[in-house]
Amino acid sequence: MRQPLFYPHGARIAVLTQEVVGVLDYLAPEGGVRLGQLVVVPLGPRRVMGAVWGPGMGDFDMAKLRPVARLVEAPPLTPEMIEFLTRMGEYTLTPLPMMLRMATRAPDLDQPPAARRIIHRAGPPPERMTDARAAVLRVIEDHGGAGFAPGELAQLAGVSGGVVQGLVKAGTLAEVRAPRDLPFPRLDPDLPGKPLAPDQADAAALLRQAVQGRTYGTTLLRGVTGSGKTEVYLEAVAECLRQGRQALVLLPEIALSAEFLNRVETRFGARPGEWHSGITRTERRRLWMMAAENHVGMVVGARSALFLPFADLGLIVVDEEHDSSYKQEDMVYYSARDMAVLRASIGQAQVVLASATPSVESWVNAASGKYARLDLRARYGTAELPEMGTIDLRAEEMEKGRWISPTLAREIRERQARGEQSLLFLNRRGYAPITACRACGQQIGCDQCDARMVEHRFQNRLVCHQCGATKPIPTACPSCGVEGKMTAIGPGVERLAEEVAERFPEARASVLSSDLFHSARALKEAIATISAGETDIIIGTQLVAKGHNFPRLTLVGVIDADLGLQGADLRAAERSFQLMRQVAGRAGREGGEARGLALLQTHQPEHPVIRAILSGQDEEFWDAEAAQRQAVGMPPFGRLAGIILSHPDQPVVEDYSRELVRRAGPLEEIGAEVWGPAPAPIARIRGRYRVRILIRSARQAPVQLAIADWLRLAPKPPTNLRLAVDIDPQSFL
Repeated sequence: MRQPLFYPHGARIAVLTQEVVGVLDYLAPEGGVRLGQLVVVPLGPRRVMGAVWGPGMGDFDMAKLRPVARLVEAPPLTPEMIEFLTRMGEYTLTPLPMMLRMATRAPDLDQPPAARRIIHRAGPPPERMTDARAAVLRVIEDHGGAGFAPGELAQLAGVSGGVVQGLVKAGTLAEVRAPRDLPFPRLDPDLPGKPLAPDQADAAALLRQAVQGRTYGTTLLRGVTGSGKTEVYLEAVAECLRQGRQALVLLPEIALSAEFLNRVETRFGARPGEWHSGITRTERRRLWMMAAENHVGMVVGARSALFLPFADLGLIVVDEEHDSSYKQEDMVYYSARDMAVLRASIGQAQVVLASATPSVESWVNAASGKYARLDLRARYGTAELPEMGTIDLRAEEMEKGRWISPTLAREIRERQARGEQSLLFLNRRGYAPITACRACGQQIGCDQCDARMVEHRFQNRLVCHQCGATKPIPTACPSCGVEGKMTAIGPGVERLAEEVAERFPEARASVLSSDLFHSARALKEAIATISAGETDIIIGTQLVAKGHNFPRLTLVGVIDADLGLQGADLRAAERSFQLMRQVAGRAGREGGEARGLALLQTHQPEHPVIRAILSGQDEEFWDAEAAQRQAVGMPPFGRLAGIILSHPDQPVVEDYSRELVRRAGPLEEIGAEVWGPAPAPIARIRGRYRVRILIRSARQAPVQLAIADWLRLAPKPPTNLRLAVDIDPQSFL
């Protein structure tokens, strides 16, 4: 029996607090409250926002209940959204206040538009320009002229509020009362799309049929790189829009959004809503409101877009579904791919998981019949898949301090002569991964982490890629004090760019690495420049592997194909295969006379992953990976859960973790294995020592309930100890 949706007297309120308070009873205001309604309630001396989570328990003296302070002028969360947050919290063992925070991450929800003010560009630059003022104007330009809250603009520019107000007084900026949140332009699903090849048309028809059914289902859309997966699932989006329902497309990387948004606008005549870290607070609030009121038909966003309060979500597309960036490993640990399936099942929506190199989990689910599967086996139009080959570095005459082999250099020169582009891929940011002293051998590490600092020569800094700490590159060794003996060891993309400049001085080169761009807009502009053919040699990290289409690109060179093959990570082979397949797929996407070529520089061409990439027998690779996982009871055939503990004092966290394991009775009762405790591979981050415990159980075992019981019976943790639970961990660092 469904619970009532209206509560005239009392209600349970999930409150938004840092503390784990849960759900509290409050007296309803005159006129009552509705399920999902956002409210402001008293909590001790404070007033906090919350959401109505159900009827009052009825076992309290109503006279002693504190009343709801006021109602928030925002659409209520739907019953489906409340169920999604509740079930996701139970699955990930996340407290309800943190789940609710994920769903209300829009600013000023408790403020009506009349109470808000925004700042936008209004006039020419000021007569007196300073560095601070230039920084403010640059932020506005980077965001395409969007409006900002005054404090947000100052924060993004790194200036005081006085600088912003000075630009207002000068007439360069204007501060106005915020307009009411406006609906997004309607997307027209009946505009003609691109002509589809027969296999594309068949796949699109099946997806449209699934959306028409208004029931839950998940489809793995597997297509080789360049096969037109996007055009196929956009037809499913069109069907969803025809029904008046909403569609969500998740992308793994913000840099992908510019090209994708242009394709959507071409297909539907208007731009969809955007949700990612690069949009302003004003746009974030507007999109949240319009999603709740069904005034935005399609949203394109990062993983957090999954928590928008859609009024009637009919389709979720997870593009590049294998990508590790869909896993959040901070505060709330979750996989957006898996939670998309959960949300769709609750709301009777369809899910499309699109990838050229699907995750083993999705592959197994499709093989077992849990998911439907559609295959696009050929590239669109006249384009062919690239030819694949290896360069055996054991047989190459490599010059000292060089990373591009003679064979690869020769292929690059041939492309230059034909006016084609080459891509050099190295999945290492910065100039060099190690900076060491030749006198004493000391390697410079982070002061707060057990990690080496990476030299970023373009910025003249050493950077810790774990905590973000930086320091100048020293001229003398911090350990022995000897001058002039510091040396960079190993290559990063900046060092590779240096070699390219020396060996190909006439070539126009661009480096694509996320740390080299001050804004998402600057990164998008760089990608657009490359797509327009204004670059001869592209040097990039994994950023270049994700969905970009560079028409003149015909050669891909993987500088170090062995980089991800080492170590005991459960997914090392899978991830290496995916990454190299994806980056190789950038070559030759436009067809024409020149077929693409991808060359992998390696010291072990006989490695099974390298052989699988060259053979093109992808299905055999996934089947073999699945069989290996099944043989040892690893996901997706078994369950893993990680417990990560940290504390500034190493003995404290080690002693407490050992005591936890000694009391693991609830886990033993369900037949789970407890491994550890053991120091994390990176044992110290930001001054906190880290210990990991890993739990393995059968697939159907109630591991979440057992972990909850285990932690509830655990001894009181020491002050300042942090404990995080990661269900279905993807990383073991």
